[in-house]
Amino acid sequence: MSILENKARIVVKIGSNTLTHASGKLDLRRMELLVRILSDFKNYGHEVILVSSGAVAAGIARLGLGRRPETTEEKQALAAIGQAELMQVYEKFFATYGHTVGQMLMTKDIIDNEIRRTHAENTFRELLKLGCVPIVNENDPISTEELKFGGNDTLSAYVALVCGADILINLSDIDGLYDCDPRKNPDAKLIDRVDEINDTVISYAGGAGSDRGTGGMITKIKAAQIVTEAGIPMLIVNGKNPEVLYRISDGEHIGTYFAPMKKEK
Repeated sequence: MSILENKARIVVKIGSNTLTHASGKLDLRRMELLVRILSDFKNYGHEVILVSSGAVAAGIARLGLGRRPETTEEKQALAAIGQAELMQVYEKFFATYGHTVGQMLMTKDIIDNEIRRTHAENTFRELLKLGCVPIVNENDPISTEELKFGGNDTLSAYVALVCGADILINLSDIDGLYDCDPRKNPDAKLIDRVDEINDTVISYAGGAGSDRGTGGMITKIKAAQIVTEAGIPMLIVNGKNPEVLYRISDGEHIGTYFAPMKKEK
């Protein structure tokens, strides 16, 4: 049985490491395949929200810097440049498959402020009602430390809450949660299901995967805590081949499934 219910509302998060080549430039083939599959999900009847990293990486590549920004101001400027390029690519690909996108740039105060959160909920609801695919990123060009989510893993969890999602799928550059770092230990074992996020599970988390992303497994576990406490399951899978989404839809058990603490919808 598939964990994607009929006409489920799905939040899909893709990180910078999965979205870009080792050179730091956008992996257009992978982006196009992801968009085609998400468009197919919409054609089936699912509602899809995409939380996409990659703005800073796209800005770095656009200017040919070949390095991560060293200051907050530089990062914000690169994010402003890269966000425009990122959306242009998504808009072009989704249009090819007959779907319209809408951009949502968020800061943490939207979640913390009841009025602003309600406005965000209303905007997501209307975008989905109009048949659009909301594409969400953190508003890096204006974010300050007190306004930051701390990465798009955390952002995707709050987006799932705001949207009332049925599931959060985190497309990572690793197969799921292991009992130790598989990059360092070939005997690492994949944890296929987590029913409770306790100290043992947290201890499995390592650091960031590469210099193209800002998150690591610990941020994904924290995201899982946020959504599962709200009754929303989360799945971590390797997104290097986006067709993994079809395998999930077909009922195949892949990656690490974080079970909700409340009854699933």
